[in-house]
Amino acid sequence: MLRVGSKAACMACRNLVSTNMGVRFRVPLQKLHPLSRAIHHRYSGNTNPQRPPHRTAARYFTSMSRLPMRPPKPPPGSGGRGHQQQRNFWVARLAARLLRLRYILLGSAVGGGYTAKKTYEEWKDMLPDFSEYNWVIPDFVWELSEQIDLDKLAKALPEMEEIAKLLPDFDKIGENFTFLKSLLSSGVSLGSEVKGASGLHLLLETSGDPPLKATDSSAAATQDGSDKQYKKSSDKEKIDQLQEELLRTQLKYQRMLERLEKENKELRKVVLQKDDKGIHQRKVKKSLIDLYSEVLDILSDYDANYNTQDHLPRVVVVGDQSAGKTSVLEMIAQARIFPRGSGEMMTRSPVKVTLSEGPHHVALFKDSGREFDLTKEEDLAALRREIELRMRKSVKEGQTVSSETISLSVKGPGIQRMVLVDLPGVISTVTAGMATDTKETIFSISKAYMQNPNAIILCIQDGSVDAERSIVTDLVSQMDPQGKRTIFVLTKVDLAEKNLASPSRIQQIVEGKLFPMKALGYFAVVTGKGSSGESIDSIKDYEEDFFQNSRLLRDGMLKHHQVTTKNLSLAVSDCFWKMVRESVEQQADVFKASRFNLETEWKNNYPRLRELDRNELYEKAKNEILDEVISLSQVTPQHWESILQKKLWERVSTHVIENIYLPAAQTMDSGTFNTTVDIKLKQWTDKQLPHKALEVAWETLQEEFARFMAEYKGKDQDDIFDKLKEAVKDESIKRHKWNERAMDSLRVIQHNALEDRSITDKPQWDAAIQFMEETLQSRLKDTESVIRDMVGPGWRQRWFNWINRTPDQHIRNETKNELERLLKLHDEHTAYLANDEVTTVRKNLEARGVEVDPVLIKDTWHQLYRRHFLQKALSHCNLCKRGFYYYQRHFVDSELECNDVVLFWRIQRMLVITANTLRQQLTNTEVRRLEKNVKEVLDDFGEDMEKKTHLITGRRVQLAEDLKKVREIQEKLEAFIEALHKEK
Repeated sequence: MLRVGSKAACMACRNLVSTNMGVRFRVPLQKLHPLSRAIHHRYSGNTNPQRPPHRTAARYFTSMSRLPMRPPKPPPGSGGRGHQQQRNFWVARLAARLLRLRYILLGSAVGGGYTAKKTYEEWKDMLPDFSEYNWVIPDFVWELSEQIDLDKLAKALPEMEEIAKLLPDFDKIGENFTFLKSLLSSGVSLGSEVKGASGLHLLLETSGDPPLKATDSSAAATQDGSDKQYKKSSDKEKIDQLQEELLRTQLKYQRMLERLEKENKELRKVVLQKDDKGIHQRKVKKSLIDLYSEVLDILSDYDANYNTQDHLPRVVVVGDQSAGKTSVLEMIAQARIFPRGSGEMMTRSPVKVTLSEGPHHVALFKDSGREFDLTKEEDLAALRREIELRMRKSVKEGQTVSSETISLSVKGPGIQRMVLVDLPGVISTVTAGMATDTKETIFSISKAYMQNPNAIILCIQDGSVDAERSIVTDLVSQMDPQGKRTIFVLTKVDLAEKNLASPSRIQQIVEGKLFPMKALGYFAVVTGKGSSGESIDSIKDYEEDFFQNSRLLRDGMLKHHQVTTKNLSLAVSDCFWKMVRESVEQQADVFKASRFNLETEWKNNYPRLRELDRNELYEKAKNEILDEVISLSQVTPQHWESILQKKLWERVSTHVIENIYLPAAQTMDSGTFNTTVDIKLKQWTDKQLPHKALEVAWETLQEEFARFMAEYKGKDQDDIFDKLKEAVKDESIKRHKWNERAMDSLRVIQHNALEDRSITDKPQWDAAIQFMEETLQSRLKDTESVIRDMVGPGWRQRWFNWINRTPDQHIRNETKNELERLLKLHDEHTAYLANDEVTTVRKNLEARGVEVDPVLIKDTWHQLYRRHFLQKALSHCNLCKRGFYYYQRHFVDSELECNDVVLFWRIQRMLVITANTLRQQLTNTEVRRLEKNVKEVLDDFGEDMEKKTHLITGRRVQLAEDLKKVREIQEKLEAFIEALHKEK
């Protein structure tokens, strides 16, 4: 095969001239090919084609005679003049022959170059625009390019030389095309000539004959082609052959491009892995899509008062249930990451998937640090379980779907950068087990995402079912009637081609003629054979094989750029970034205005306060509460013991008087008194006293904790922490458990204290008497109050306040008077009335016309005798003030037996020792444990955002929260816009 204009062709032409030196021929100028005539006139300098350029041609032929050729030997006997004429004649003949051959070769070169350039342009239009792939390589790869050995990378791509050999010589084609353009501008008709020349060029490239024969046959074909007409049947066959050849060429280049992309992906993966291992010892900056995803994550948590989060682009994936939404998204993400089910609803909440490029194929959640390796099946299974678990947790009780968004990031080599939101599938009927409002909830969630004017709607339609059964198309038409941001995807095309009787119906769908819905683009994809165990690679192979052999593509019903999920991914990514570039700066301006409004409101309402958001306020309150807990350790021991002793006596005094002292004191015998007291004290110590003491200590700790918090609140007038402090206090007290081991040691200490009866000095004796006297006076006062309530007001109150007694009080008063007369007669009466005494009292009252019940008599007697006994005990207490001398000398004197004083001293000493023991336990153990509980409660509250929102409220808090969010969003948007401009 010889290329026109090559060195081999020139040598062939020189041989051709040398071989045919002896051939005699002469062609008139008018019989030359029109193209040859034009070229002849051009090179001869004649501008008028009608005037034969004899002189010019003669000069040209004369110049041709200077070629370095050996002249023929003159015949013997001829003169020099004849020899000169014969040599000039041969020179003219040779020049004419060479000129004709030059015209033919030059015309073939021009026509062949034009045809080659036209074919190249057609192929170039069919191939994708590789300039759009610049963004695939992250920014830091360009920065690393200077440090990478390019020679090693070049050696990894030996096939590039082979590809270069397949390409034509574009410089020569450009020269020929320029010359051809000049000929067209001169008004020369070149239609048939170019056709003949292109035929010659094709023959030169395909023929294996010697150069001479190829040239002769080409010239003959060129001369005969201007006079013959091809038949229509042969034209049709050639067209079919060209189409088949073009299709094979397209498939060839497509495979070549896929191989190059795969090798490029592997090389970039190696580069990214080297940088990821820290070879260059620098921090890799975040990618563009990661910056944008962070903005969307912040917006998802932002208060919807301003409705600005819905104006940033994202790809919203909607479709009928089981239409293949999740499968399409998995093909774009290149991993089977979503839970699957046969016919049942699996997507129960929106899932935001951020796709980006990285060295490893991994996935991770926004709120988790775990990376799932998508190349391992066990990690894929764990990821699917985690997604399903999060979906079920987000669904409230009694509901089927949730509007709470699950944020997921997927990174890997060759993945298109974009943000997609997979929504629950649209249903037409609520089935058993679903909430009654499931259909309406799904519609509202879908509309909330699609009503964003910058959202790209990826409408998924099941191609294996009747198009009339689709619900999502009507919904999409309502949200985007003009189809300016909708991309339609027809799934399961393999089943559709197999089941449909009329394949043209698929063509109507992808051309937008079957549905009233309009769209930017229409795509047909195949996402597998329906088996959940298929891998992404096997699905890709199956999809490629199907479309390669599908009659839909072969018959022209589908275009090459409309098929495969790969083309779909590229188109969606391009549309997404186009929408981002058009809208992101406008949204940044909106947040600038919102920030200005919020800052103005804060300056006017809270000019002297810092802008603390809820988390910062919580940290401030946390520190204050911990300071208040620490302040408990600064309480003096005297304060603790005083409070504990007072509270403990208030808790046990009733039991001591009613169950120990009064029963023992009524025995009227010293030995019996002491025995009764010892027994009752032992029983009390074993069963009740330690429990009562610990209860008192725990209540005292709570009260002191609350007191300190109240005092701190008085210093700080900010009441924003009141609810939080109260909740922390209640929860801490609820969690606090007293150390049960302290109860046993406390019981032993109390038992030993109560067994001691030796009063060593007079001050202790006097203190015991004072303690006894105060206790008895308090009880006497309480008893007298009870009696007054029983008998009603006295004569003074009745006279001055005009208050009368009730009938029951009148009966009680008469009974009291009768029993008081009995006590006067029997001063040493026992605590209980005999039956005959009760009868006597009742008869005496009946004689005065008062009907009384025996139970009422006994009840009244109990209070009267109690008052009588306490009065006697107080008078005996006064006598015992001088009895310490007799007690110390162990004298036996019935009138000065002060066993009751010893009892009260024992009780008082037990209270002091118990208070001291409890104080030590409080300061050494329980305060620290309470502080630990408070810290745990604060930590738990800090992790519960809902509880913090409930406990720390108010316009001040909300305003600070909005300011923080708006500033953060604005900063993220500005960083994203800066990175976006750098990428441009």
